[in-house]
Amino acid sequence: MAGADGAFRATRILAGAVEAFAGQVYFAPEAHAGYHELGFSGSPAVAGGVAMPDMHAYFCSRCAILGQVPGEVVASAFAVFNPAIVVPAVEHGWTLTTAATIMAARDAAAVGQLRRILGDNPDGAVELADLLGPVSGSLPVAGRPLYAGLMGADVPDDPLSAAWRFADRLREFRGDAHTAAWTSAGYSAVEIGLMTELYWGLRSKSYVRTRGWSDAELDAGISGLQNRGLIDGGALTERGRQEREAIEVRTDEQCAPILDSLGDDFEKAVALLRRFSDAVREAHGYPAAGPHDLAALHA
Repeated sequence: MAGADGAFRATRILAGAVEAFAGQVYFAPEAHAGYHELGFSGSPAVAGGVAMPDMHAYFCSRCAILGQVPGEVVASAFAVFNPAIVVPAVEHGWTLTTAATIMAARDAAAVGQLRRILGDNPDGAVELADLLGPVSGSLPVAGRPLYAGLMGADVPDDPLSAAWRFADRLREFRGDAHTAAWTSAGYSAVEIGLMTELYWGLRSKSYVRTRGWSDAELDAGISGLQNRGLIDGGALTERGRQEREAIEVRTDEQCAPILDSLGDDFEKAVALLRRFSDAVREAHGYPAAGPHDLAALHA
């Protein structure tokens, strides 16, 4: 069990190291500018010095790896968002651009911000691309729609761009795994959102609002969780915390092949990812406090 616990901690360490390096594309000024040129709105707000994404552009740019699919498909893959906002946003987005066009803008923006912050060919980029490439290309695609979509995307020639592509694959793989974990555990999207923000130490009905749920939907979710003994007084009960942790453990279990593939190179990959991610956060290319910064917009 101790060995398993250590492996689970390692998958979370890796996910934390990957996050800002891969996820910076959603906050890059280069992305907001590129999407604005396609007809989308600009960044609607700034939190902690970081420009937040326009959600119409976010949905279309992230889902473009699946092709020009209907909004219902996007809502299914993204899972935690309210379909009532996803579907019309995607439908509107496809009147402005194509999947191929916005994906090209997304790729250019991601690498544009990284080059601005890290330099054209930062020390360690070649090594990171070499480490993550085989790992990110060897994972199972069954039940992993966003990861599978990225497997069909071109891998750029330059090391920094390639490293970002591989990190984005790993990020989406864990996200797909997490969706499988909470849906199979019987939670609704509203319920997992409410439990997750409490699990992270956030105020109830703060971060989850970024997913488009109404007060009525959130209140109904809270009532259901209270009736099941999972939350009480605006906090997780002991049972609720155990069940939410169990979902994270199931996610960790699905990510174990990443650790197996990295093997002895795990520490080296984490160190490089952390160095790049730290630089991105320091340059306000990604929220320094992660979900806490996003939740602050709805405090």
